[in-house]
Amino acid sequence: MNELDLLVKQTESAYNWVNKLIDNITDEQWDIIPDGVDSNVSWQVGHLVISYYYHSVMVTVGHQMDILQQIPMKDYSALFHNTSAHQCVGKTKPQELRNHLKLIAQKSISTIQALSIEDLEKPLVPTPMPHPIAKTKFEAIDWNIKHTMWHCGQLGILKRIVHERYDFGLR
Repeated sequence: MNELDLLVKQTESAYNWVNKLIDNITDEQWDIIPDGVDSNVSWQVGHLVISYYYHSVMVTVGHQMDILQQIPMKDYSALFHNTSAHQCVGKTKPQELRNHLKLIAQKSISTIQALSIEDLEKPLVPTPMPHPIAKTKFEAIDWNIKHTMWHCGQLGILKRIVHERYDFGLR
């Protein structure tokens, strides 16, 4: 397995974990902000929509008009980037966020699959906001995986509080 195949496999795995965690949380539970957590499922999923796009699409191949025409990235950025979860309560619908997450995950995977191994060491596409971690396409995609799993931890805590503990199939 080469580096590119590994990045695709790990990205798919991280995205599958997000989906496993949010799948059974009811729509009514998405905007609950538990004491001491200062987040909610809506904010986490909205944040992942914009982060999948930024870390694995925008900085690797540039803006993609097909995505920008389907997902309100500018609005989502205002709601889900460097903001409090309180600001997004009641502003989105869980099913719409789920659909946008699925759409951007598919775009992310296809974008990574379309890269060559040589592309991985190339510098990022310049953006108005420099990438906080990465200098190369490999580093950005690798960070996307790590960042996604970081948010899986937060989603796991939220799921446990507002819905139920995640069942790993051990019971």
